[in-house]
Amino acid sequence: MTRPSPKDSRWFIEHRRRLAALLTPGSLAVVNANDIPPTNADGTLALVPNSDLFYLTGVAQEETILVLFPDADDEKHREILFLRETSDLIATWEGHKWTQEEARKVSGIENVMWLSEFPRLFHRLMCESQRVYLNSNEHKRAEIAVETRDARFVAETQRRYPLHEYRRLAQLLHQVRTFKSPGEVEWIQAACDLTQSGFERVARFVRPGVNEREVEAEFAHEFIRNGGRFAYLPIIASGANACVLHYIDNDQPCKGGDLLLLDVAAAKANYNSDLTRTIPVNGRFTRRQKEVYNAVLRVLKASIAGLTPGKRTKEWQKEAEQLVEKECVDLGLLTLREIKRQDPLRPAFKKYFMHGVGHPIGLDVHDVGYATDPFAAGWVMTVEPAIYIKEEGLAVRLENDVLITNDGPKDLMSAIPLEADAIEELMNRR
Repeated sequence: MTRPSPKDSRWFIEHRRRLAALLTPGSLAVVNANDIPPTNADGTLALVPNSDLFYLTGVAQEETILVLFPDADDEKHREILFLRETSDLIATWEGHKWTQEEARKVSGIENVMWLSEFPRLFHRLMCESQRVYLNSNEHKRAEIAVETRDARFVAETQRRYPLHEYRRLAQLLHQVRTFKSPGEVEWIQAACDLTQSGFERVARFVRPGVNEREVEAEFAHEFIRNGGRFAYLPIIASGANACVLHYIDNDQPCKGGDLLLLDVAAAKANYNSDLTRTIPVNGRFTRRQKEVYNAVLRVLKASIAGLTPGKRTKEWQKEAEQLVEKECVDLGLLTLREIKRQDPLRPAFKKYFMHGVGHPIGLDVHDVGYATDPFAAGWVMTVEPAIYIKEEGLAVRLENDVLITNDGPKDLMSAIPLEADAIEELMNRR
């Protein structure tokens, strides 16, 4: 994973300040690192940093614990970061681990201690605190089947201290994380810029006969050599594969005359981008393909313009759906009679556009935030309308990442080719 540069400590300090301002007086808050996920036998996957911990400290290392206690009697106890202490053996097998000075420099937290000191000090602070905020992964689409480090910590803490008053830290973290600080926008923009490099490389590479996996490899080459990684499992879907929303097999040949849907983006310094482009495998859209493409493009542009402070997600979604419905009529996919006679609970357009038009993005691709809250300046949203026509083996989805401001939306991917003519020009510039 990419570590932020030491100069960025001011952003982590500001993130903690904003969270601390929301804690009730006398409260203590704890955030744990994620576990290293196991595979089979003695195998493991790479650590997926805990987004909340990284947001508050800039540290992405296993077993790390952050304790915030703004009203602690001892000033040294108001912010404490606990790290796994390294050894020669650990260094030999696992490599370098954070030193206390490194963590201090990046996070801006002066009191950095070894993890072995946590139990004693935590007990002391629990006896002093009035209430406790504990963390969990709260996301409406999350299916949590494996017990996390945070979940184990919550259970053990409540067992040992049953008479304390406990509150949900995630609610407060969602409030502060939804708004992106200038430093966070810089990191998201860096991920968008790397995504642009990957897309332009792939657009010049794609031609009839290449395999979807080869396209994925081109993205990987560009992302990894420039210090990034895939933000999520890439979707490289040619032809009818594009009608599968989360197609990740990426193993079929790309045929001339088909479209290739690319839902692929980069992450840098643990901040994500999210891009979708749909391109013609042979470098030229057919008339029908361009009709559908331009229909989706019009919805994309209108939905970007619709990202205004004060609007609610359900209103924005409804606007996009009405636009898609109109485009489906113009494309001959729906008739006005079908729309007039449709079941309101099962609108006809859902056959061709069945998902949300966008979501928050940041440290998580589907970032935290509440859909019931109105948009506000500082949010970064994806915008991803689509039209899927299974009977034609044809799908177009387009997606950009957009910063909401009081002066209008700022498209963080405006430099990435989007118009049909621009796509064709790029693809034929071999």
